[in-house]
Amino acid sequence: MRRVRLLLGAAVLASVLAGVLAPVASTTGAATLSKIPPSAPCGAAGVAHYRHVVWIVLENVGYSIIGSTSAPYLNRLASSCGLATNDLAVAHPSLPNYIALTSGSVQGIVDDAEPSAHPLDVASLFSELGTNWRSLIESMPSRCDRVTSGQYAARHNPAVYYTNLSATCARNDVPLTLPLNLNAGFTLIVPNVCNDMHSCAVSVGDAWLRRIVSSIVASAAYQARSLALFITFDESDTTATNRVPTIVVAPSVPRGLRVGAALTHYSLLRSTETLLHAPLLGDARRARSMVALFHL
Repeated sequence: MRRVRLLLGAAVLASVLAGVLAPVASTTGAATLSKIPPSAPCGAAGVAHYRHVVWIVLENVGYSIIGSTSAPYLNRLASSCGLATNDLAVAHPSLPNYIALTSGSVQGIVDDAEPSAHPLDVASLFSELGTNWRSLIESMPSRCDRVTSGQYAARHNPAVYYTNLSATCARNDVPLTLPLNLNAGFTLIVPNVCNDMHSCAVSVGDAWLRRIVSSIVASAAYQARSLALFITFDESDTTATNRVPTIVVAPSVPRGLRVGAALTHYSLLRSTETLLHAPLLGDARRARSMVALFHL
């Protein structure tokens, strides 16, 4: 009888302890692994380890879009995530900025000519990463297409200018489709000339951005706190300052963060290379990193 009472007492104690401890463990797990909603993508609980970097590059509107009623979604992102308020593009027109962003130099380019006019056998972010990159280019007729047509602009697709990418370009430079494939270490997303805010209304591009960013935030990589998204513009307009907004969307970015440090397109390249453990190219070596500034 005494043995029975001892066994029953142990069972009761175990049951009590389980009832006390189980909610604590459950709550802690929920806090760490809680879903990040598209409406509040930044300032999320949990430790972040970034292994995926995504860029979205828009066109020619510049810093004047901050506060614009034509871009409510972009401004909501800027208010709820991180915003670089003193970021400068490095050239006019579009193409030299895309080349600078991905190689650390404008490579002497001063126009928007086709890849046939500017074959570049130089190191780039793409060549550094081997096969661990992807370009998702909206309205591109075929993979690694080197000819502008319809709403596709080759000048907005930097990978097609680098001749040393060989077969990698045909595999990794692909038309944009949904659902997004974000498995690569680095993904460049480029809208067509309507959705990039250049040839159509800003509101059209803003609606496109909402669809794409919501998809990114819902992705497995973002939910696992391993993906950082940078949204920027290739250039401002024709102004001398060439100031552009760059919005940083990542789980560890404090909500409403404003960074006034002097940055350039080379800062974005340096930050991406740092996060992906790649060597620094060209002027990225001298540029200020965004990693610590935005809590990445």
